[in-house]
Amino acid sequence: MTSVHAVPPFIALGELGRLPGRTVLADVRWYLDGRSGSTAYARGHLPGAVFVDLDRWLAGPATPDGGRNPLPAPEVFSEGMASLGIGDADTVVAYDDAGGVIAARLVWMLRVTGRRAAVLDGGLSAYRGALTTEEPHLARADVAVRPWPAEHLAGLDDLGAHASVVVDARDRDRFEGRADPVDARPGHVPGAVNVPCRANLDPDGRLLPLDQIRVHLTDAGVHSGQGVVAYCGSGITACHVLLTLEHLGMGHGRLFVGGWSAYGSDPHRRVETGTTHPAEGRRPSAGW
Repeated sequence: MTSVHAVPPFIALGELGRLPGRTVLADVRWYLDGRSGSTAYARGHLPGAVFVDLDRWLAGPATPDGGRNPLPAPEVFSEGMASLGIGDADTVVAYDDAGGVIAARLVWMLRVTGRRAAVLDGGLSAYRGALTTEEPHLARADVAVRPWPAEHLAGLDDLGAHASVVVDARDRDRFEGRADPVDARPGHVPGAVNVPCRANLDPDGRLLPLDQIRVHLTDAGVHSGQGVVAYCGSGITACHVLLTLEHLGMGHGRLFVGGWSAYGSDPHRRVETGTTHPAEGRRPSAGW
């Protein structure tokens, strides 16, 4: 099988024909406000794309410790891919209508388990042709059950480690505690730095020039993916930051899947609000 590294984490629409193996398009629309991604898919999607239900196949049941969207059991993820016709030998190109910040969850899950996958740069808006309502019916695929690799994951104890730069991928209002549409407790993990995933996108949902993204990261104190622990509200959009680090050649960070929905649910954990100086993102804080 061609190495996962033969496919970059982000790919332009015009490059699909150069990908190894069979390419499967995956529509991963999902909305924090509760709107239905499957309804949006049914109204129109890219020709040939299958719909991947994030709540069903890319997340497990919510728990206080695991957060709002913990990783599903490996068997559930494997069954989801197999039932959709996405096999281990396929190359998956995932998209949404939010610049890829949702689709990144599927791509990250596939890549860390050794499969080939990429986010379609620009997502749905990159396609200029007519959308379709016709649903493809791919034959059931062969998908191995693979455990979630511990080296790509972080837990609560890792948020205070000396080697970690803790990156919060949520927008600035949620990070600073000014507004949060879903979590009752405002703020962020003490010492975290804010790198909003959407700040790395242009108005059309495409990645900004890579040099410009690198400046965003270094300004926040992120100089390498090594030692980075990324989180968001519940482990979805933080995947976009991790894929961006990989795309820049900065290496792999780790995902704190529970995110703010897990951390902030414990009233005994200390939180911060307002801005954080980049240097503080590398300093462990007591009281977790």
